Amino acid sequence: MGQGTEPRRGQAYDGELGAAVAKAQQGDEAAFAVAYRFVQPGLLGYLRGLVGDDAEDVASDAWLEIARDLGRFRGDGAGFRGWTATIARHRALDHLRRQRVRPRSSALEQDVLELPGPQSTHDQALEALSTERALELVRGLPRDQAEAVLLRVVVGLDGPAAARVLGKRPGAVRTAAHRGLKRLAGQLGAEKSVTDGAPRTLGEST
Repeated sequence: MGQGTEPRRGQAYDGELGAAVAKAQQGDEAAFAVAYRFVQPGLLGYLRGLVGDDAEDVASDAWLEIARDLGRFRGDGAGFRGWTATIARHRALDHLRRQRVRPRSSALEQDVLELPGPQSTHDQALEALSTERALELVRGLPRDQAEAVLLRVVVGLDGPAAARVLGKRPGAVRTAAHRGLKRLAGQLGAEKSVTDGAPRTLGEST
């Protein structure tokens, strides 16, 4: 039950999450607490990638809205994770506007990305996303890539669900996620090689 891997396992628990949400909609407070425990780790990671140190405050605002509007939700566990991510994103953007911070955006390149080893790249980035440093690197990505990576990897949404949260086409979100993961994996790899190679390379000039 490692803390870093829990967000990725979210999909495996969607059946239990859906059952908890259904009970919570009938007024079961304990069930709502169960749903919160399933969703909060990924949601908090997503928000850290958007608003940094203010993530806890934004998450609190999001959960107030989630609790208030719970009766209007229709869907299963996976749908609930997407619905909560949409609410959290709106609260994060409101927060950024209040802070007079304009999130960096970039034009999404539409060409198809050919990854030499997409699964290994994905796993390499995923393995490190539980660290604060990795989330700092994600925040440095172009915004479309950062949000796609966070929704796909940290929140655990599939392509169509992430696209609904962002209001984009699934193909565009998939491309952005692949680009972001490739860039993130490259940055993490570069940092690791510098750290691992420092003692050896400092004294060598062959």
